[in-house]
Amino acid sequence: MFDWIKHINKEYPEFWKKYLAKFDHRSKRFVTLSLETSGTNPEKDVIFAFGAMGVFNNNLMIGDHFEIVIPQYKFLHDNEMDNEFVIESKQDKLGEPEAVEAFVNFIGNAVLVGHRIHHDVDMINMALEKLGCGRLKNEALDIEIMHRKLNDITDKQFSLDELARFYKIPISDRMTAVDDAYIMALLFLKLKSRLGIQ
Repeated sequence: MFDWIKHINKEYPEFWKKYLAKFDHRSKRFVTLSLETSGTNPEKDVIFAFGAMGVFNNNLMIGDHFEIVIPQYKFLHDNEMDNEFVIESKQDKLGEPEAVEAFVNFIGNAVLVGHRIHHDVDMINMALEKLGCGRLKNEALDIEIMHRKLNDITDKQFSLDELARFYKIPISDRMTAVDDAYIMALLFLKLKSRLGIQ
């Protein structure tokens, strides 16, 4: 039986309490999000890197970005993945608990934007559960769904590369999660304008 008293009185980590307190008003900031993961199953896969970019007042905020690599060496080896980007990367590296906390502090109450964003949110929620936190409260928008709505398409999926080509956004030299977040931000600004999203 679920213990509601225990749930209500649960003592969350301090960073999570501060995060929850930010939702007393709606944010005008959007954050595009890209994760590098070992797969799409939150139960067994892990996050290797966060990339995020802020969008505010219809502007891409280059200085408002977040990029962290999580050296999950065991999972890289187990998945026979190339771990060169973790070992050689000049990006900031943190353990998973510290990276998740830093990411939550970065996004605040912003609206999250991504490509198949529900996968990313599920992965983050699983990482948060390990830290004794709740689930993300942020609203989320998916650029693939926005594109399908704009073009009245119901029966086709679009990769990030396909969307970028469709909206004439250059996709060369993509090396990191934040590079994908940057492309998503450019896509989002075009879609947001055409759909009349404030």
